[in-house]
Amino acid sequence: MKTLNLGYPRIGSERELKWASEAYWAGKISLEDLIETGKRIRRGNWLLQKEQGVDLIPCNDFSFYDHVLDTACMFGMIPKEYEVVPEPLDRYFAMARGDQRYGLSALKMTKWWDTNYHYIVPKPGQKLQLVPYKLLEEVEEAKALGINVKPVIIGPYTFCYLSKMEDRLEEIIPLYVQLLHILAEKDIQYVQMDEPVLGVREDLNFSWAYDTFARENSAIKIILANYFEGYGKNAHWILDLPVDTLHLDLVRSPYQSFELLSKNSDKNFSLGLIDGRNVWKSDMKTLVSQVERAIQLVGRERLFLAPSCSLIHVPCDLDLETDLDIKSSLAFAKQKLEELQTLKAHFNGDLIDLLAFDRQKTETSEVQNKVYALTLEDERRSEPFDVRNPKQKAFFDLPPLPTTTIGSFPQTTEIRKLRANLKKGEISLSTYEEILKEETRKLIKWQEDIGLDVLVHGEFERTDMVEYFGELLDGFAFTQKGWVQSYGSRCVKPPIIFGDVKRKADMTVKWSAFAQSCTSKWVKGMLTGPVTILQWSFVRTDQSRRDTCLQIALALREEVLALEKAGIRIIQVDEPGLREGLPLRKENIRTYLEWATRAFRVATSGVEPETQIHTHMCYAHFREILPAIISLDADVITLECARAPQELLNTFKEEPYPYEIGPGVYDIHSPRIPHKEEMSQCIAEALKVVPKDRLWVNPDCGLKTRKWTEVEPALKQMVAAARSFR
Repeated sequence: MKTLNLGYPRIGSERELKWASEAYWAGKISLEDLIETGKRIRRGNWLLQKEQGVDLIPCNDFSFYDHVLDTACMFGMIPKEYEVVPEPLDRYFAMARGDQRYGLSALKMTKWWDTNYHYIVPKPGQKLQLVPYKLLEEVEEAKALGINVKPVIIGPYTFCYLSKMEDRLEEIIPLYVQLLHILAEKDIQYVQMDEPVLGVREDLNFSWAYDTFARENSAIKIILANYFEGYGKNAHWILDLPVDTLHLDLVRSPYQSFELLSKNSDKNFSLGLIDGRNVWKSDMKTLVSQVERAIQLVGRERLFLAPSCSLIHVPCDLDLETDLDIKSSLAFAKQKLEELQTLKAHFNGDLIDLLAFDRQKTETSEVQNKVYALTLEDERRSEPFDVRNPKQKAFFDLPPLPTTTIGSFPQTTEIRKLRANLKKGEISLSTYEEILKEETRKLIKWQEDIGLDVLVHGEFERTDMVEYFGELLDGFAFTQKGWVQSYGSRCVKPPIIFGDVKRKADMTVKWSAFAQSCTSKWVKGMLTGPVTILQWSFVRTDQSRRDTCLQIALALREEVLALEKAGIRIIQVDEPGLREGLPLRKENIRTYLEWATRAFRVATSGVEPETQIHTHMCYAHFREILPAIISLDADVITLECARAPQELLNTFKEEPYPYEIGPGVYDIHSPRIPHKEEMSQCIAEALKVVPKDRLWVNPDCGLKTRKWTEVEPALKQMVAAARSFR
């Protein structure tokens, strides 16, 4: 029995790619240095997988920024305006991040299915041509190491679907055929075609495309990989595809996977047994049972053992963790390959001790009893929006088109070093807090000076918007090196929810109240919402996600009420993870949205009518969840839309949004500094859809990852744009 892997983390176990990329963008290292870092990471990944006994090792799963953008470049989809950038890799980064030197904005970015990974949305319209240099270079690198790799390619239908060019499928298929010919000449035996769209769309049959591949190139064996869901209604034709192997995600869709195995097809099957989305150690007894059942259905010769999906969604190596109480219950990417090797050895006759991770079995707790006791009154504001909104306008007395930011301000090297020194014990807590108070005073004064209307405290005390809260709640564990790529060089370190979630003490009140004491203007309290904390954590599997989310909501409700009591009357509860958690199957969406929106309302509905609840969302397809967003009953919502403003505004044209709204007027994920005229145009377009008494002006996300040299001029231009409309 053989094993295959669908993909491996590309950031490096010490985030080497992040540091090299950011150093290159800052002009501190050469292009050659960056390219060499990429080679070292790829080499290390391949050799590690070879050592772990993986039979089919992926290549082309590495990316300097994003694999969807890599695919667009492979098919020549470089918009004409970016051709002014002479160096190909700089051109690639300009598409991903924008480029101030050439006045280029970044392409749109959005979530990869229901994960916290973001991909760059290719811009359709360019002439298609095959430019496979990146892929072929990686094949040659691997061959030089004695590894005959399995290239990973986004399949044609998924790529066209993500690129919004499904009408060009017939045009792109010959390029895939050409690529397969080239790979066959390189003695490549297997190619993995990723088609996760099969877990989303059920109204399709693109078997003709794979018929073409089989007819035009019989030398390559295609592994068709669908993950994050089953095949749904596509299952009735999927077994007829002329591909060598079908990958089945047994973690997300075990029932249908065994249905397909029982159909007496002559296919080979890749069993996605090991969870590529969570960090808990596998229950080996369950996996052995599943494999034994599969063997009974199709025989061992036709089976590969595999993770459920690419391992880019989990941290690299648990061995790097030196202070983690629940370490023995976990498995990161490297350890998941070890599990794969253990499973392979067991079925190849080795005597392996299959010690299973006994999943927690908890009795009903005090926290869970509170979840069960929730009533409708716990999730309703005391007055509806049309009654409380006039009260809020009188209470806050803000000017038309009030300006604000989303919350965080740049975390400078000095701030990060200060936090590190505190953790090392090199400075006292009192010294740390005094310095942060001074930074907060400066920020409040600066916001007043440039004319922002609703201020924030800057979040200098916070690491990550989820990790910070998890550290202050019961039920969370934290890693030292458990980094996962979110987009480009942006990495996050998700906490691990292993037990009941409970608020121990105030989490944000001290810093918000201090900031409010420094100004006569209103300061927003800033919280991360219950759904986002859930989505951006590795979650326990011994109870429903719904119940865990409601536990978080109850803890946040206590914090919201404490903020209000301390005089913080504008409270923002961010929910960028709401859309991300949307099930891929339509039949599961309603149930999810019911408990997800309920969790938000439980967290926010205990306040007085005059207290204004804000929320923020980013990188989501808002159209399909707009009724759910409305049901949050938030007084103000700020939204990411700077990379695709018209798409969002068209949504609100079709279905008017009854609350106040701040569509982001500039893209903070790009280092490019926008002009006042650009932001004025965004405001003008928004005013065509949003009444002027309900429109806010703000950036499209937090400013934590930007530099002060970018933030200062951009916000001054934003305030000037808003004032010009007043």
